Amino acid sequence: MTDTTRPLSSLPADSPLGQALTQPLLLGLFLPIHNGGWTMSTLPRDTDWSFDYNAALTRQAEQLGFDLAFGPAHWLSKGGFGGETRYREQSLDAFIATSALAAVTSRILLISTIHILYGPWHPLHLAKFGATLDHIAKGRWGLNIVTGFRKDEWAMFGQQQIGHDERYLVANEFIEVLNALWSSPDNLDYDGKHWQLKQAFVTPKPLHGRPILVSATSSAAGIASAVRHSDLIFITSPVGARFDKAITALPELNARVKQQAAAVGRDVRTLINPMIICRDTEREARQVYQAILDKADHGAIEGFFHTHATGDSQSWRGHERDERIVGGNIQLIGTPEQIVDQLLQLKAAGCDGIQLCFFDYVSELAYFGERVIPLLEQAGLRHPVAPLSSSSNTFTA
Repeated sequence: MTDTTRPLSSLPADSPLGQALTQPLLLGLFLPIHNGGWTMSTLPRDTDWSFDYNAALTRQAEQLGFDLAFGPAHWLSKGGFGGETRYREQSLDAFIATSALAAVTSRILLISTIHILYGPWHPLHLAKFGATLDHIAKGRWGLNIVTGFRKDEWAMFGQQQIGHDERYLVANEFIEVLNALWSSPDNLDYDGKHWQLKQAFVTPKPLHGRPILVSATSSAAGIASAVRHSDLIFITSPVGARFDKAITALPELNARVKQQAAAVGRDVRTLINPMIICRDTEREARQVYQAILDKADHGAIEGFFHTHATGDSQSWRGHERDERIVGGNIQLIGTPEQIVDQLLQLKAAGCDGIQLCFFDYVSELAYFGERVIPLLEQAGLRHPVAPLSSSSNTFTA
């Protein structure tokens, strides 16, 4: 039986995640699969929520050597968070959208966010779906497990929100059943507190024991759950998005997460989400930042803060109004050289990877690839990645 609580050190080197982990700093892309991306501003840009746009963006990131692409998930009422932009009213489902990207990519890891406690989800469903996707994507698909911190989302599914710490206990059982189904060579009988299975069986078995598992959390209960099950853990700055403040708080947080993982015999990688605003001069980068603020969608930001205040998330605390307008859990602003210096500091603070977002994705991702990635390689943060051939995204049987 495969050990589904595997430490990353035991992952096969030729697996997609194993290959990605050879990079000194993981590079990920937060996909803008909802309107407005991460920025609540009316400043013109081409960023778009459509699947075609995100598919092209993912292929662009893959060509640049990015290791993973990540789709977030929200359940919002008509109007989204509100404002002139009706922020995030239009959105693709992260599970379906990122899964579909497997057909048009060949190397990049694809991470889907799923609220596993909402509605009628059963571990047997997701075990079968996940194993199938693992084979379609040839080991590149992963599951970002979230439990749902907003009461209005739970209400959409006709459910009462489960208490914060209790949610993670329920999620632990869900994941344990997933792992058992993925690893068991025989039918599974299970009589748990929340789920019961009789003679349950899943094929095909995942290629490397199980799909990639990811968590995004900051709370004590969330971290305790994540270090037991996940390979990658998204952390958040506890002191806001300003780099000079965040960089002082992140070493302790990263150390705590990794120490807790080691205590249960596992090793994990931590990632953080920066907004990148990079231009030829610092003055130009600061001007872009200010232009975004000058066109702030105040209605959207009011709706965003109001909605999040009704939840019990312990992530993203300490973020000020202007920081949320621009977006990103932390913000890296400056020249290519300054961006690389800040990434070196994040690495020194214990961050194993970054999950990037941009204001205007296609053009800014291209600039990042042209101007920043070569400097990352010179700094020892990235190893060069061979470009894909033009036929690499063509499906072959």
